[in-house]
Amino acid sequence: MSDIPLSTLFIVLFFLIFLSSMFSGSETALMTLNRYRMRHKAQMGHRGARAAEHLLTRPDRLIGLILLGNNFTNILASSIATLIALRLGGEEAVAIAAGLLTFVILIFAEVAPKTFAAAQPERIAYPAALIYKPLLKIAYPIVWLVNLIANGLLGRFGISHQDVESGALNRDELRTAVIEAGARIPERHQSMLLNIFDLEDATVEDIMVPRNEVFAINLLDDKDDLPKQITSVRFTQVPVYEDHIDNIIGVMPMRKALLALQQGGLDVDAIRQMLVQPYYVPEGTPLNRQLLNFQRQSEYMGLIVDEYGDLQGMVTLADILEEIVGEFTHDFGLTSREVHPQHDGSFLVDGGANLRDLNRSMSWQLPIDGPKTLSGLIIEYLEAIPEPGTSLLLAGYPVEIVKVKDNVVKTARLIPGARRADITENSPVP
Repeated sequence: MSDIPLSTLFIVLFFLIFLSSMFSGSETALMTLNRYRMRHKAQMGHRGARAAEHLLTRPDRLIGLILLGNNFTNILASSIATLIALRLGGEEAVAIAAGLLTFVILIFAEVAPKTFAAAQPERIAYPAALIYKPLLKIAYPIVWLVNLIANGLLGRFGISHQDVESGALNRDELRTAVIEAGARIPERHQSMLLNIFDLEDATVEDIMVPRNEVFAINLLDDKDDLPKQITSVRFTQVPVYEDHIDNIIGVMPMRKALLALQQGGLDVDAIRQMLVQPYYVPEGTPLNRQLLNFQRQSEYMGLIVDEYGDLQGMVTLADILEEIVGEFTHDFGLTSREVHPQHDGSFLVDGGANLRDLNRSMSWQLPIDGPKTLSGLIIEYLEAIPEPGTSLLLAGYPVEIVKVKDNVVKTARLIPGARRADITENSPVP
């Protein structure tokens, strides 16, 4: 070794430091790779991504290979630095050389390359994977021995190299990934994806047309009123009943009904013949499941019934789709039908307005884990039918009862601008 020129030793030392930086950087890059992007690129035929995916199936072997090379490189670099120190300054210079080498390796072979690799993992990971894949085959006996000893020690603590997380994301993690995607996903598409996640939390009761608002035809009504009722319908299917709405006898396809009406052959008997079997939906059915049920059953409308078979409301395929993509039309939008802005900044709100729709359309934060309508929320809180003029603080919003009819709050005034953010529980307005 004494015959080797100092210039050669310095060149070898710098090369070993460079190799050490590559080992350190590639380790960080491979471990911080976005697994989903890597798998996508691998499926698209990217050679580096395929090699990285293969190596990461056994991270213990990959880490063993990288650390084997990194430690060997650092030890060899330390030995060469010692030789250089002995030649230049004798034994007194060895300690100085060790300190300098430690500083150089820390900065140039650890911190800097790992920081760069964490910021740009794909630029380092994929080329490194192409090198590590054949290198692992060459060094496999040594790597296998190292892993055997290391895995044996970990096994005594109940840890196995097979206990590697699959990387699969749960629903909340997927939601966070969509939100953090930012400009990579258009805002409209991002909103739709987030709404899909919310389908599991909502049930058909949350979006149904309540029983008292279901448009249905009573065959026992005056026969002369049937044509007028049919021509005023804006649905493709309408429930038909006799005497009371719980006695649904079928669903009338409006296309057939309108055709029969044009041909002058629409009467009670004709209506009975064109009726189809009603499709019933149990209350409490999650929206994501009901969407699939509509698809499997080739249905577009369902009648929601409780455990006793009593009608609770109606839900359509369009109602569920609107939960994902938003309102299909603004002609009958929530803000024009049920929320009326006032000059003083308050809003007159229909008591039958759905709380979920109010929160979504008006960016309010009314509780939705109980009653589904504003009227129901007010009555549940007061535990009584309020009188007009009654005021309360509902979820931090000052609310004034404007109109009550038939034991239901018909209209309420809500002042969102005066919401008290520091109030955590409903309390009467002083």
